Amino acid sequence: MGEPAAVFEIIHSSLRNREPRLTVAELCRIAGVSRSGYYNWVKTEAIRQAKEEADRKDFALILEAYNFRGYKKGVRSIHMRLLRTGIHMNQKKIRRLMHKYNLKCPIRKANPYRRMAKDMKTNRVADNLLNREFEAHGARMVLLTDITYIPYGEETGVFAYLSTILDAFTKEVLAYVLSPGLEVDFVLETVQILIRDHGISLSAETIIHSDQGCHYTSIKFIEIINDSNLRQSMSRRGNCWDNAPQESFFGHMKDELKDKMKSWKTFEDVKRDVDDWMDYYNNDRCVWKLAKLPPKKYYEYLKTGIYPEAEKQDEATSRGSAP
Repeated sequence: MGEPAAVFEIIHSSLRNREPRLTVAELCRIAGVSRSGYYNWVKTEAIRQAKEEADRKDFALILEAYNFRGYKKGVRSIHMRLLRTGIHMNQKKIRRLMHKYNLKCPIRKANPYRRMAKDMKTNRVADNLLNREFEAHGARMVLLTDITYIPYGEETGVFAYLSTILDAFTKEVLAYVLSPGLEVDFVLETVQILIRDHGISLSAETIIHSDQGCHYTSIKFIEIINDSNLRQSMSRRGNCWDNAPQESFFGHMKDELKDKMKSWKTFEDVKRDVDDWMDYYNNDRCVWKLAKLPPKKYYEYLKTGIYPEAEKQDEATSRGSAP
């Protein structure tokens, strides 16, 4: 007839409303459940209500973390966001409550058409110094750069273009520029911002790695890299795996901005939300493999050896040790 708890609820409701006029024994026999089971269910009603109230309170915390800064999150991201606020809730409990209250995790679908590098076979192509050793050399030693296209507006074929430089070890975005056009200047500006804001943390051994796109084989780009005492490296022609973390970064960014993309009418709309997401990504978006910290806080942790304290110590609570 269904789950015992649901059957007991029907029996209890029938007895409370005195319809039909049957005894507990008769109702249990008709429903195919035991009287002892029913009476035990009645006795534990207060416990169930207390558990339900606790679940609602914990789910409210989960929902707040899920919607933090307007970007939907999965179980791990929720777990890490709660840790940042001093709340310890294990992943099994988060999954259970999300399932119970029908809160769906955003799932990033695999892209069958990986964006190929925009190549230009010239004698200015640099060697692949990186060889996919993205995390082997530590922070600020391997920098990844690329350009992505961001559609907006009601007309097709209208794009903003985003140039980023990413630390392959800490995953921090060290510099980015959003441009309405594909002129080489916005890529050069990205490097200038990198040197201005992070030049002191770079060394003569630092590699900046890109695809073989025309921006990165241009004379101006090569000159600014040489003048900045960086080593230039390039992926093999048409091989997106040689810059995989950068490609993955763009994929996650677009997935998390997907809901906001629908409202973009102008370049300023795109810039507003991209700026907000970049700030969120570097400072608040926790990453499991980065000691459950956002990229910028992880870099500070590497430098100081001091793990950042939770953001709301006065609200620190230990939760979820039991599923």
